[in-house]
Amino acid sequence: MPQKHYTPPLSRFNVCALYHEARQRRIPMTRLANNLVEAGLRDSPGWKQAQEAMRLGEGVSQYQTNQTT
Repeated sequence: MPQKHYTPPLSRFNVCALYHEARQRRIPMTRLANNLVEAGLRDSPGWKQAQEAMRLGEGVSQYQTNQTT
């Protein structure tokens, strides 16, 4: 049985802002949201813990992000 992951709801205002910004940038809202979260959390303790959890729990060698390096 697949694991269920917590998906916190975003406020209506944040969704509205994401919608308008994504339209202006001509990219999907999900890509914009992922990029913004990644930019805010990269190299934080929580980011490093998530990378380790992904390595241990799912057997991946490197967590894939949306950002290009």
